[in-house]
Amino acid sequence: MTKQLLPLIEKIPQSILGFLEYSPSCWSSSLSKTTQAHARILKSGAQNDGYISAKLIASYSNYSCFDDANLVLQSIPDPTVYSFSSLIYALTKAKLFSKSLGVFSRMFSYGLIPDSHVLPNLFKVCAELSAFEAGKQIHCISCVSGLDMDAFVQGSLFHMYMRCGRMEDARKVFDRMFEKDVVTCSALLNGYARKGCLEEVVRILSEMEESGIEPNIVSWNGILSGFNRSGYNKEAVIMFQKMHHLGCFPDEVTVSSVLPSVGDLEKLDLGRQIHGYVAKQGLLKDKCVISAMIDMYGKSGDASGIVKLFEEFEVMETGVCNAYITGLSRNGLVDKALEMFELFKEKKMDLNVVSWTSIISGCAQNGKDIEALELFREMQVAGVKPNRVTIPSMLPACGNIAALVHGRSAHGFAVRINLLEDVHVGSALIDMYAKCGRINMSQIVFDMMPTKNLVCWNSLMSGYSMHGKAKEVMSIFESLVRTRLKPDFISFTSLLSACSQVGLTDEGWRYFGMMSEEYGIKPRLEHYSCMVNLLGRAGKLQEAYDLIKEMPSEPDSCVWGALLNSCRLENNVDLAEIAAEKLFVLEPENPGTYVLLSNIYAAKGMWTEVDRVRNKMESLGMKKNPGCSWIQVKNTVYTVLAGDKSHPQIDQIKEKMDEISKEMRKSGYRPNLDLVMQDVEEQEKEQILWGHSEKLAVVFGLLNTPDGTPLQVIKNLRICGDCHSVIKFISGYEGREIFVRDTNRCQISSNHVFTESHSIILHKFQPNSLSLSALIDSFQGLWSGLI
Repeated sequence: MTKQLLPLIEKIPQSILGFLEYSPSCWSSSLSKTTQAHARILKSGAQNDGYISAKLIASYSNYSCFDDANLVLQSIPDPTVYSFSSLIYALTKAKLFSKSLGVFSRMFSYGLIPDSHVLPNLFKVCAELSAFEAGKQIHCISCVSGLDMDAFVQGSLFHMYMRCGRMEDARKVFDRMFEKDVVTCSALLNGYARKGCLEEVVRILSEMEESGIEPNIVSWNGILSGFNRSGYNKEAVIMFQKMHHLGCFPDEVTVSSVLPSVGDLEKLDLGRQIHGYVAKQGLLKDKCVISAMIDMYGKSGDASGIVKLFEEFEVMETGVCNAYITGLSRNGLVDKALEMFELFKEKKMDLNVVSWTSIISGCAQNGKDIEALELFREMQVAGVKPNRVTIPSMLPACGNIAALVHGRSAHGFAVRINLLEDVHVGSALIDMYAKCGRINMSQIVFDMMPTKNLVCWNSLMSGYSMHGKAKEVMSIFESLVRTRLKPDFISFTSLLSACSQVGLTDEGWRYFGMMSEEYGIKPRLEHYSCMVNLLGRAGKLQEAYDLIKEMPSEPDSCVWGALLNSCRLENNVDLAEIAAEKLFVLEPENPGTYVLLSNIYAAKGMWTEVDRVRNKMESLGMKKNPGCSWIQVKNTVYTVLAGDKSHPQIDQIKEKMDEISKEMRKSGYRPNLDLVMQDVEEQEKEQILWGHSEKLAVVFGLLNTPDGTPLQVIKNLRICGDCHSVIKFISGYEGREIFVRDTNRCQISSNHVFTESHSIILHKFQPNSLSLSALIDSFQGLWSGLI
């Protein structure tokens, strides 16, 4: 305290002097005393003293009165570092990081250099804001002032670079540190693990050993969680085994960190060993450990392990139940998952958004599409708000059964809660619209996405490929190549599939070669399947068979299935028998192979062989999968089976069919009886054709929707040529847009071809002029149909 200030201090009452003690804690006894002290200081004229003003700033800041503290700071004619540091520290403590950085900027404008007490706060601020550039500048200031060698400054600088993901800079600071401890080393280990740098992790562990620093359980947990969370599963398992070898005993955090990687690698034996260790150490009561164990068994395909572990757990906890539902669904036990989910609801468990999303996703991935949509509706009723994971989980169900209304409603919901910027939501919408026959809407969604990753591009390419638009797929691929994104094996699958559907043999071979030669992508089985399909459709069956024989890996059922299907198109019995024999071994329980071979024999009039194949099917207890179609009327999805005579409206459907049949015969139509692979009379063959599920579904839609309403139908099996012709006629006769697709691709549309229907829809939704507000308006009221 200066001599010049003493006369002023003497004028301040003793009660205030007592309050103005040296410890900052004395300043925080009450806000009212702070304001009183401030008033006395102003009255006495002592406010220009830096020490007293700094005390006032600190006291106001303790009560979060930052505006008052700032006014005091502004009133000081010659502020010191100590004056600014009080406010910087308080703002940082209150997590007002941007304001803290602003105060430092003002401090620096006065020519004041931060000291070793201010710098750690500033580096913490930069770490929280991920403000790497600002942190680097402050680092330079610390170097100029010679404070970069201070232990506290080095520690905070190191953690700042770590938080900003600048591993090289963090390592340079680490190497210069005089005092390295296990905390700093553990942080560096975790950082390198998150980057997947196994060699660096091993090197640092070796350096720690040389320095006499022993890694503790926190160090190892940081390594394992870093590798696991970044998808470096193999590295996580290697380090877990190294940890065990060095005699460090895992705890519950260790187990929970490594088990996801064990599951992803499907190392069931290792998982069981960890299970034994967990049981021995008494960790099976930990909910995180149980959840991770169930997840591991689920990923490793051990369904019995999932059930046994869950039944042994004494407490029903939400996280454990969520893992159980996911594990069951992942292993095809979706009926069991649904049963357990209903049980959880009955027990009034606190089911969260993860619970609902897990069961919805499980249903959508296991053919329970209608159940997925119903659960999505129940989720809204239960008051659980969907998130950016729920929407992409339920949209595939909409696409699988062409539930366009539900899909558009979900789109509207995503718009309202600002999820369209999420690439996963956008990709799922692109896929859903494509499967529902609205490829133009897929394009609109794609064009409106602010950022696009490779998944988005692949979804769009797959959509156009599904619609048989090879030129568009190739054009999108060229646009993708012009970006910084690199095509992957999925990109080329869409390309080859599109080429195969329209018979572009030369282009298919070009892309097949480009995949490995230009992009270093080794052809997978799905690529060979596409090429076999492409050659088969072009009538080059022998060339397709030669390609299979030259494959570097053993052909799977998809490859042989593509050849068998091509044999059906060309009625090639010899190669069909070869392909079928392979499929009988690869998929002994698949009735589709027997049906397809039987149809090839029937097309050749080889009825003895047909009977032999069908008798073998019966002896094995197999049945042909019945044709099934879905159609959405209003907000309900209806299922129609082939030859269904028990349908409530079967009489009206038959009457309408007779009307359509008569009109078609007037125009010269005759049913294609060659498509009926049964040795029966022609009249019965015609009845079989008219009983196809897609025809029944279309007529059901005509009867139950207003004139002019578009119809959307999806079938579980391939659509035959006769249905193609009949539904095309119905579209013109009734003046309706009719979209019909099977499980692979869209087959037909209204007004004879896809192009015409697209022009109609694009007239309503022009991609170049569509605004976000217009899109939101177009979805108004749709979401209410789901809740």
